[in-house]
Amino acid sequence: MQNLSSLFFTSDDAECCFHDELNLPNDVRAYIAQAKTEVRRCLRTGIPRVLKEKGYTEDVPEPRFFTQGSWAYKTLNAPAKECQQADIDDGCYLPLGFVSQTTRPSVAATIFFTAAEAALAPLVKERKWSLITDKPTCVRIEISASAHIDIPLYAIPDHEFRSLAVAALESYGYFTFDEAMLKAERDAWTALPQNSVLLAHRERNWLESDPRPIKEWFLTEVDAKGEQLRRVVRYLKAFRDWRWSSGGPASILLMAAAAPLFEKRDRRDDLALLDVVAALPEKLRSGVNNPVEQSESLTNRLGKEGVEDAAQAFEEFEKALRGAIDAGSATHACRWLINQLGPRFPDRPDRIKTASVTATILSAPAVAGPSELVGRTKAG
Repeated sequence: MQNLSSLFFTSDDAECCFHDELNLPNDVRAYIAQAKTEVRRCLRTGIPRVLKEKGYTEDVPEPRFFTQGSWAYKTLNAPAKECQQADIDDGCYLPLGFVSQTTRPSVAATIFFTAAEAALAPLVKERKWSLITDKPTCVRIEISASAHIDIPLYAIPDHEFRSLAVAALESYGYFTFDEAMLKAERDAWTALPQNSVLLAHRERNWLESDPRPIKEWFLTEVDAKGEQLRRVVRYLKAFRDWRWSSGGPASILLMAAAAPLFEKRDRRDDLALLDVVAALPEKLRSGVNNPVEQSESLTNRLGKEGVEDAAQAFEEFEKALRGAIDAGSATHACRWLINQLGPRFPDRPDRIKTASVTATILSAPAVAGPSELVGRTKAG
């Protein structure tokens, strides 16, 4: 039996592993972070300016921002193919009581999109980026051929917005919102009201949609089960990106399906991945719901044909991965996994170790057996 784990993940900086190959290059990550900062600054000053130019006389607070999606979960992979892009989601929050005094704004969604796009236009032109305005739930900025920033627009009640702003400043002792948000973003995010977040939609006006519960759910899963779970999710996404140039199962679907199937395997990412991949086809076919909103089916979004296509793809992946682990040839093992995961998987058969059955069993998590009831007669 082959131990392929060091090709998936290793803490040895001198050795290349698949996990490292999935990371964005440092210069690209720095560029994205800088672009995100510039976009925030532009919207922070630009949205109030544009709204005032359009005749809104009441004070318009500067928006607040909270990163969500793969960047926040730390599951963002570099694109597997040239036609793909890294996706960064940065939510923009604004109180919209100046448009409507009701708790649910009725006409502000279109205004919010218009103001955000007008505010961003000069920056986009200056940086030679592309502004995409046909996405129903966000403003998209393509900042390079391989990356874009999605900006979903949210509304929260005015009094909650003001309380959030004061708390963010006072709790950290900073004098500007820039300084406070750098230190307090996660705390401030959690402090937002759970039942009052509305997402602007271009056709449907406002939808009740709060991205925080799924983020907190996944981070809690990682805290409880360990970083190996986060890595397994990234491997699943890497397989998806190599198998499908576009489409395929959404990241949230892979996360929701994988988390309950995952079991920690000590220093064996290959076996931890195999556990999940082996059970994933049945899980997809039986249906996967949003873990924080059980009434929402995530597999329904993919459609019946899409679910079956994904299930069959993961069945093929399971056969290749199991075959690689059981292979008598390390060279063949590498070849099979490169075929499934792409050329980012290391072609290093020399680093594959032979594992005994005993060692493989020991890598599995201990299963607690029934406890023996100890009566008084056994006390000593």
